[in-house]
Amino acid sequence: MKRLSYRKVGLLGALYFAQGMPYGFQAKALPIYLRANGVEVMTITFLEVLALPWMLKALWAPLVDRYGSERIGRRKSWILPMQAGLVLTCVAAAFVPIEGQLPLLLGLVFLMNLFAATQDIAVDGFAVDLLEPHELGGGNSAQVMGYKLGMLTAGGLLVWMIDIIHWRGVFLAMALLSLLVLGVVLLTRERRGAVKAMEIERPSWPELRDKIRAVLLLPGTGWMLLFIGTYKLGETMVDVLFKLFLLDAGFKASQIGQWVGTWGTVASLLGSAAGGLLATRMPVLGALALASCLRVFPLGWEWWLALHGPTPTGVIAATVAENFFGGVLTTTLFAFMMSRVDRRIGATHYTLLASVEVIGKGPSGPLAGLLYSKLGWSYAQVFLLGTVLSVAFVGLLLPLRRTASRPPSTSPTV
Repeated sequence: MKRLSYRKVGLLGALYFAQGMPYGFQAKALPIYLRANGVEVMTITFLEVLALPWMLKALWAPLVDRYGSERIGRRKSWILPMQAGLVLTCVAAAFVPIEGQLPLLLGLVFLMNLFAATQDIAVDGFAVDLLEPHELGGGNSAQVMGYKLGMLTAGGLLVWMIDIIHWRGVFLAMALLSLLVLGVVLLTRERRGAVKAMEIERPSWPELRDKIRAVLLLPGTGWMLLFIGTYKLGETMVDVLFKLFLLDAGFKASQIGQWVGTWGTVASLLGSAAGGLLATRMPVLGALALASCLRVFPLGWEWWLALHGPTPTGVIAATVAENFFGGVLTTTLFAFMMSRVDRRIGATHYTLLASVEVIGKGPSGPLAGLLYSKLGWSYAQVFLLGTVLSVAFVGLLLPLRRTASRPPSTSPTV
């Protein structure tokens, strides 16, 4: 059996770690701060607009695939400036007073996401170039676990320490960690043999357009895109409101940061590792089906807590279970996506699929906020709808059975 390269795993994990911090701060730390300061639920649920670069990155992915310096490295020539931009915006945000300067702070968080999302295009292409078929499970575990470790750091651990380091300390810590990752990238040499091989394959704009059209017209692509775009819809509806539900139930922000932002993310990391192992030991579609079914149970549990009243033990158990099985599902889905990518346009093709994944989750927050704030739904009713939608998603696995087992005809043999 061929062995996984831990050097590849470590490098990819570090890069995805840096990319996870901005979204972790936005998704987990910022809502808690705003709600604790009296901001309305409806306003908070629209903070997902700050993640717009993650939804739209497919628009400029062809630029990342098409251009790059052979001397520096096809992927490094994009990764280095984006990582430097992330460091600078974190430093700038540290010196923006939150009181009275919220729009400026949100603008800087948007820029962080823009730099991280653009870097993600290059890193995804780098992973497609770098990983061999037997390394997809481990490589995608590094991808998901690294990203979630970044989210854990910015959205959990640093929030847990907020009384000591304050908000300025959060941003300066993010800047320092990003700078360390930048140093790792500077010391890493991109394989020149791989760069030259890809230079030969590098398509012109018309050829790139034709290749994108070809992969989108492959049999089963429509079902695959629907599958990728809806797998987190119900789960995200629950997640967006669950932290706010706990605050309104009387729990402290520090408790929620510990339970949801820290322990929940640790469980998600363990689930991501388990998902990589699962995708290696069994067919990816079978792993997806198993993870999709298991993910439903903790969502139903959170609905039960909203209906009957939360307890610390119940909240911790439900959070750990939901994040664990959600991590398994995410990793197996990403391994499936990467197995379907045409390596000649790896960054563009994978980014298209990843953008569908992000866009599919986008309506969840505003929809949950609309149901709760404007239509008068209770937290329990919204959580029940999210659970039902997650059950319905499992049915989308059936149309994929005929096409998921064979690779795209445009993919070269590895």
